[in-house]
Amino acid sequence: MKHPIPKDRPVIARLEGCTKRYPGVLALDSADFELREGQVRALLGKNGAGKSTLIRLLTGAEEPDTGTVTIDDTPLSASGAQRAAEAYGHGVRVVYQELSLVPDMSVAENLFLGRWPGRGGMIDMTALHQEAREALDSLGLDIDPDQPVSSLSPAERQLVEIARVLPGKPRMVILDEPTSSLADAEARKVLAAVDRISAAGIAVVYVSHRMNEIRQIADSVTVMRDGRIIETVDVEGADTQEIVRLMLGASGKEHAAVVPAQPGPEILRVDALSVHPKIADVSFSLRAGQVLGIAGLLGSGRTEILEAIMGVRPASGGSVSVDGKPISGRHFRKMKGLGFGFTPESRKDAGIVPLLGVDENTIATDWSSVTRSGVLQPGLIAEATRRVIERLHVKTARTDSAISTLSGGNQQKVVIGRWVHAGSRVLLLDEPTRGVDVEAKAQIYQIVRELAAEGKAVLFVSSEIEELPLVCDRVLVLREGRIAEEMAAPDIHQDAIFAACLASDAA
Repeated sequence: MKHPIPKDRPVIARLEGCTKRYPGVLALDSADFELREGQVRALLGKNGAGKSTLIRLLTGAEEPDTGTVTIDDTPLSASGAQRAAEAYGHGVRVVYQELSLVPDMSVAENLFLGRWPGRGGMIDMTALHQEAREALDSLGLDIDPDQPVSSLSPAERQLVEIARVLPGKPRMVILDEPTSSLADAEARKVLAAVDRISAAGIAVVYVSHRMNEIRQIADSVTVMRDGRIIETVDVEGADTQEIVRLMLGASGKEHAAVVPAQPGPEILRVDALSVHPKIADVSFSLRAGQVLGIAGLLGSGRTEILEAIMGVRPASGGSVSVDGKPISGRHFRKMKGLGFGFTPESRKDAGIVPLLGVDENTIATDWSSVTRSGVLQPGLIAEATRRVIERLHVKTARTDSAISTLSGGNQQKVVIGRWVHAGSRVLLLDEPTRGVDVEAKAQIYQIVRELAAEGKAVLFVSSEIEELPLVCDRVLVLREGRIAEEMAAPDIHQDAIFAACLASDAA
């Protein structure tokens, strides 16, 4: 645990009275924020708390409606793209969660992508290699600058992404969930790099919800909620339960809305499932008529569990049983044949075919019911699609409208509805309400509960912890690759889930 930075250290970044509105949303409300030289400030808040907006103001990607942003005693004054360039010129650097490396290029080429050292109109490869070696050495990395990025481990790629921002003597580095996709051993390498950065006098904003990491690397924590900075506390002596209270406010005391019914027979049993390196020894069962939630921080392995069950990701150990029988050689088609349906985490990338119609997206899981003698029947397709539209309250003018013309919430209903069309009895739903409005979320909760009432079994993965008590009969908390806690309705409360997710097994 790092000790608080002395108050006489120079202030690197300051927000004063910053407010930012988007249509219908107050994203940041009168925010005051201060960061000093060499300080590592953790930034905490649930989804929609305002963290991303605060970061965009610091980097100059956005301009506040009111208030000032000051970097190194100089207020940012430019607008548009020039504002980001101005912040960059004052030494502000950011490493986003999604890596932007080019896999087929070398480490050195990636480190100086778009700004390669040149001589005589050509890239100076000697200088490129030397400057790359210096950037890597500054983080203590034993990586060959000439090897392709594609050959690196996930942790090494993240470290190269961090090393890219170090040339040019940055004053502040913002790291957005830098360890979310890493196992614990790999994450420690990133933490060591952050320690080196702050020791060099560079201020760090560290966005993460992993309290064990925050206690190791940060000296203070700023908690945000509903677009406001609620409080900044020293990590030394910070209590996890108090941080949860600050993150949730009064809403954290809401009680579970689900009244559990008597479940049916066991359909799914998972025993000692492992997916190296993210998941180890995960066991649980799921009965007909149950909605089982899986909670956990970003990168905790929730998606890997669903993908391993469905057979779209190989497991490194353990077993999956359906109706009491172990299933060997799992793959998507076999699990689909056993009555399993799967909705992926990213609706846009893997859930829909944008240029196809609502009807074509709906029947994609089961052609047999809409064919005669091997020929698709337009009338049967339209009728099957209408049943799903009516059942799931999908708002669309026509059954053959392009699904890309629907709202995000209605697209998501179709993604779920295709498995209703297929008659699936077990639904594996990964982030089923991501990117949809409040009304659509409530409708999806209702749909899930209705499916459970009909005897379907549902695995419900969500990063929006506040929704789990509203839809789940049971909740498993996944932490550091293992099931850390289990809760059952009516005793499922979001403050308890948050606390269990944030807790450190090392504490």
